[in-house]
Amino acid sequence: MKLGPKGQVVIPKAIRDQLGLHPGDRVAVEREGNGVKVSKAVTASDLRGSLLPSDLNPLEILLEERRLDRIREDRFL
Repeated sequence: MKLGPKGQVVIPKAIRDQLGLHPGDRVAVEREGNGVKVSKAVTASDLRGSLLPSDLNPLEILLEERRLDRIREDRFL
């Protein structure tokens, strides 16, 4: 595989199919040693219904998720 002029790579179709990735889906990209790990991102809608409403505030969880996303994005700039 070659890295494109904008730093883009194509995830092979077989892997996209296995992960259930479709155009427009969000992915998480993390540095892992000398490599890069790409995984399907977990979104707030993926978590809907998995939390106990009395225990956790979904807005606080979403805000914390976005804060962590910004930290991860800043590492790659």
